[in-house]
Amino acid sequence: MTSRFFGSAVAAAALCTSAQAGVIVTNNQSLWTGRVTTGGQVVGTESFSDFANGLYSAPVSGTLGNVVWTASAAEGLYVEDGYFSTNLPVPLTFTFNPGVRAVAGNIFGTDLNFNVVTCVVSVTLSNGITFEGISSSPTDFVGFYSTTTDISSMTIVTSPLVTGSVFATIDNLYLAVPAPGAAALIGLAGLVARRRRA
Repeated sequence: MTSRFFGSAVAAAALCTSAQAGVIVTNNQSLWTGRVTTGGQVVGTESFSDFANGLYSAPVSGTLGNVVWTASAAEGLYVEDGYFSTNLPVPLTFTFNPGVRAVAGNIFGTDLNFNVVTCVVSVTLSNGITFEGISSSPTDFVGFYSTTTDISSMTIVTSPLVTGSVFATIDNLYLAVPAPGAAALIGLAGLVARRRRA
């Protein structure tokens, strides 16, 4: 199932939200963040600023809250001043373990020299839900919130509007993670339940 938001770069910046198969798709970061917090979780942010500039062999992993994210792309990944990208104009895939109820990012395309270029961005989740639109800025936002099942992966594909190579690039990765202390409370509830059974 695909959600298409085509138009000019100005139209792409307009507020767009749709719901499909239990997943809410939006390009409004405040709305996405509100859904995450209303759902009892907090937003974990990977800014990629701890990564040194240069080429990385895939896969690359990190942790947000209790979630391990892993990024992969054919022929490796490249970081430049906090922009996390592919080394070739190929899809960029993130997997999440465990799966998450919400994922988002500032998603766009860059050229060989890491200049931001206007391009078509397609973001597809593990369940086949896709956002497609025009990106022209490193602040362009794409967010997904699932009301039914966890999201285990997200794949980003960029393509030129006319000609040239475009590299899938993300500035910030946002995930819904348990609020601090939630895991401790769950563990405490389990301990109390075990004591009652003893």
